[in-house]
Amino acid sequence: MKRIVILISGRGSNMEAIVQRCTEQQWPADVVAVIANRPDAQGLAFARARGIATAVVDHMAQPAREALDAALATTIDRFAPDLVVLAGFMRILGAAFVRRYDGRLLNIHPSLLPAFPGLHTHRRALEAGCKLVGATVHFVTPALDHGPIVMQSAVPVLAGDDEHTLAARVLATEHVIYPLAVRWFVEGRLAVDHGIVRQLDGASQVLM
Repeated sequence: MKRIVILISGRGSNMEAIVQRCTEQQWPADVVAVIANRPDAQGLAFARARGIATAVVDHMAQPAREALDAALATTIDRFAPDLVVLAGFMRILGAAFVRRYDGRLLNIHPSLLPAFPGLHTHRRALEAGCKLVGATVHFVTPALDHGPIVMQSAVPVLAGDDEHTLAARVLATEHVIYPLAVRWFVEGRLAVDHGIVRQLDGASQVLM
């Protein structure tokens, strides 16, 4: 059984989706821990209610990013994960941390990367006049919101959309593609070759 550790900062709706699909679909995996960088992260209650171990590495208690990375890695490694999943984890991780989990660290970003890395993605997409937006699951590299793309969703921009309505529709697709990407990983159905991720069964890596 593969061991999954999920990192959150808030509600953790993608974490919830992954936990639920893992149980419902009987993946060869267990979510063994949910770790937050904020003690008030709402997703911790969800995890505890399901008997999942939780931990808090409070970023406010750390003197620098390097100290947070070190404390976080120590906590993660207690659970011996095969995969670390960033699910709305709102801290930038340093290069040494990312290299520590190279090839087993996934993130989801609410844009069609490489477009609009960083914050305020939906606002920026609307300001740019984009007709299509979406979300991207990718392996994490030291470059912010960059790395081999596992799967993407595509969401049309509708007349009258603002960043909140657009974000809600994109988030609904995140709850589909992120659990699927995690399932592919734990089932050994992904391969990375020269920075390109292939789904070994030939399944579509785009949700339209």
